[in-house]
Parts: sequence; C-alpha cells; structure tokens
Amino acid sequence: MHETIVILDFGSQYTQLIARRVRETGVYSEIRPCTVETEAVAALNPKGIILSGGPCSVYDEEAPQLDPALLDVRRDDGTRVPVLGVCYGLQAMAHLKGGHVERAERREFGRARIQVTDGTDEATDLFDDVPNGSTVWMSHSDHLTALPDGYEVIARTDNAPIAAVHDTEAPHYGVQFHPEVVHTDFGRQILENFAHEICGCGGDWSPASFVEEQTQEIRERVGDEHVILGLSGGVDSSVAAALLDRAIGDQLHCIFVNNGLLRKGEWDQVQDTFRGHFDMDLYTQDATDRFLEHLEGVVDPEEKRVIVGNTFIEVFEEQTQKIEEELGHRPTYLAQGTLYPDLIESVSFKGPSATIKTHHNVGGLPEELDFELIEPFRELFKDEVREIGRLLDVPERTVDRHPFPGPGLAIRILGPVTPDRLALLREADAIFIEELRANDLYDEVWQAFAVLLPVQSVGVMGDERTYENVCALRAVTSVDGMTADWAPLPHDFLGHVSNRIVNEVEGINRTVYDVSSKPPATIEWE
Repeated sequence: MHETIVILDFGSQYTQLIARRVRETGVYSEIRPCTVETEAVAALNPKGIILSGGPCSVYDEEAPQLDPALLDVRRDDGTRVPVLGVCYGLQAMAHLKGGHVERAERREFGRARIQVTDGTDEATDLFDDVPNGSTVWMSHSDHLTALPDGYEVIARTDNAPIAAVHDTEAPHYGVQFHPEVVHTDFGRQILENFAHEICGCGGDWSPASFVEEQTQEIRERVGDEHVILGLSGGVDSSVAAALLDRAIGDQLHCIFVNNGLLRKGEWDQVQDTFRGHFDMDLYTQDATDRFLEHLEGVVDPEEKRVIVGNTFIEVFEEQTQKIEEELGHRPTYLAQGTLYPDLIESVSFKGPSATIKTHHNVGGLPEELDFELIEPFRELFKDEVREIGRLLDVPERTVDRHPFPGPGLAIRILGPVTPDRLALLREADAIFIEELRANDLYDEVWQAFAVLLPVQSVGVMGDERTYENVCALRAVTSVDGMTADWAPLPHDFLGHVSNRIVNEVEGINRTVYDVSSKPPATIEWE
C-alpha cells in the first residue's frame, strides 16, 4: 500500500493535473468524485485530501457541496488529515465554515503575481521555497470576500486580496489559484510542500513501481484467459501492448486496422515494430475503402468521430472472430490504451466535468461485444506513459511520437473526407514532421501537425493564376495536453516548410500558422 493523497473532483477540467503533479513528487494519488461517502475516503487511509476546482458557484442550486465530515477525517493516531482546497475547493470549504463567497465584478482568468503574507511557520509551510512575485494562474468567477472564523490570509495578489488561506485550528489550507497548471511557476513546489511538509509523505511511488504493480495485477486478473488489444501505433496503445506483452506474453492478441486515415508510412511502420521488435501476435486488416465509403460527404466532426468509431468496431469484431476461431473460444478481455484526458474530455467520469469532445475508444463500445476492459493507463497522462514505455523497451521513435487522434486525419480535414484531400494532407503533414526532425525541433514541441482547411485561395505559380487549398500548420508546447501554448517556431523555419509544401504538394498554394493556445482553443481543430 502506497502513501495516498485523495483528490475529490468537483468537476474541474484540471483535476487529473493535480493527481499528476502529486505523483511527480513521488506520492501516489487517487481521484474520487466529490459525491463519495466520507467513510470511503477514510477507508483509503489518506495522508492528505485535495479538493479540486469546478465550474459551479457554491450558491448554485445544483452545486456540489462539501460533506463537513471530510474536514474531520482522522488518521490512526487521531490527528486530522490535512486538506487543501483549490479554487472552488477553497470556496466550498470556506462557505461550509461560514465564510462569504460572492460573484466577482469581473472574471479573473490568467496570470497574477503572488505575495506571501507574514504568518506562523505552520501557516506558510505551503509556500516554502516559493518566491514572492512568482506567477500563479487564476481562473474563477467567484471569490472569497470574508473569512470563516479562525481562518487567516497567507497570500494575496493585486486583484485577489484573499489568494490563499489557512485554518489556524486545523491543518486546512486553500488557494484561489491553480497550482496544478504549468502556468503557475512554482505550482509543483506548492503541491510538494503540501504532500511532504504538511501531510508528512515520504514518497514511495514511481513509474517503475507502477510497471511492477500493473504487471502483477494484470497477470493475476487474466490468469489463463486471453486479451485482445486494438493497436493504433500511437504511444498509448503501443505502450499498453508492451505492458500486456510483459504480463501475459502470447495470451495477448493485437489488432491493427488501416482505416485509410493514417499518417504517411504508418501502416508499414507499425507492423515492422510489433512483428519485428516485439514479435507479438498481430492481426491486420486494410479497411480503407469501407471507412471512406462511410465518411463520404460527412463534414460534422462529431459525426466523423462516431462513424470512425463504429466502423472500427465492425472491423475489430471481424478480426476478433478470427482469433476466436483459432483459439476455440472468445477472448475474455479487451485492453485499451485509454488515458485520463480521453476520459475527462468525453464523459463525466469522476465528478461533473464538462464534455468537450467524443473519443471513439471511450464509452462507445457496444455491450454485445461482451469483454471485460483492461485500461491500465486510465489514470495517467501522456508523459507518464512515455516514461513507462521507455522502461518497457518500446522504441524511442514510438515513445516520443506526437499524439495522434483516434479518428486520424478525418478530423484534420475540415469538411468532407476524400481520397484526394487525404493525399494532400498526408504529404503536407509528412513534410512538416520531416522538417521538424531535421531541424531538431520535433522534441521541442508536444504536438505538431497539418490541417487541411475548407478554403481555397488565389495564388500565382509560374505566372499562372491558381485557386487551390489552404493548409494550416499547428505546433504546441505542453506537458500533458490539458493546457497548451502555441509553439513560437522560428520564422525562417516556417517559411521553409511553407515553401516546401506549396512547391511539392500539388493542390495547396498557401499555408498559415495557428497561434491559438488551449484554452480557449483546443489543440486539434475538430
């Protein structure tokens, strides 16, 4: 059993970031919905509790409220478990204790400078090694205007006189800003202070321990049964396949489907990796024609996702039947490389999180497939999975590969998906990625790709007028994909890439560069 910090999800899109940051400090963390019974939290024997942010106001009729008993969970020695409230978590805690939360005159969103106030050592432990004037990230419409009895202010900003608080009668803390996002300069330090200094954790969790525990858990769960896994060649499914291969060997059967929406060379590369490097049992099917027929004339991105997901299930089931015939029985388990961002952006997984977009491998499997799911990474982020992949000897080119959406190039073509438009996008994207690698920029960005726009523009080539397609280039920096900044790639590099695309990809006569960050945009265009 690891030292554990329990995070209660009040609906924030950033809840899993808190868990990730805590795990970076070597402390295991688990997320539970804000509606969980206090007894269930206490049963986890937590070293600390963190209350996440959320989209509601504490005064909303449907707003999730805080159980008073959660502020009095006790350890075996009778001492209170420390609590940290983040944004809405602070407001819910203060509201419960008699403080006043009001709608701010204007919503505060963005960077602010923190000033730690004088106080006792216990009060300011949260800000040890956090310089005054460092940047914190605000994202709130409500704010605390009057403290509960016994509370003291321990930090402020120019716009937020109550930026952080401490309960002088209990190990309870709250911050109005978001320490979990990368925009807060010393956010990790603040969470490390809470985990180690305030909660007393020593730190006994790591990706290596995760691999060992998951290997044993999968092995014990599967027993003599068989597992199938839908392999895309991306980081998530590739590392999941490597983990399952380590755990159960030839009881794993991978299925790789060519949906016609793959990147250039991907169909051959994936087969070479998993048949050659790993020697796995790999079933393949080229179903390009079927996917493109189903996508014909479809322009709505959500409809594209559903069609790609449903068609994949059709083909996947056909391959599963082949495996069933060879084994003499149907495999019991289905493994997926599902990550937490897939879940938090698709369904209200743990708490009332808002839906952003549908992911075809999340919540879309029909019950009649009749598998038990194995999703070892459903609580992890991409960078954590990359580290696990390295421990499992997954080739570096696969581990470091940029994220690629399940629906593939279908959602990087704005408008109808056709073979001709796929060919244009595939070539443009390949040039962009090739140049990023050649200029040692590929590993400097978290994700980069081309998008084919439903726009044509006038150009001049060889003294002749052209009226052809526009291609957008997108590159972002990020740690986990939950937030992202556009990457300031060198102008001469972008000019060179644009020149290559326009000259080498017949049918594109103009490129543009996307300088939007997430939020307010998403990383993908659809």
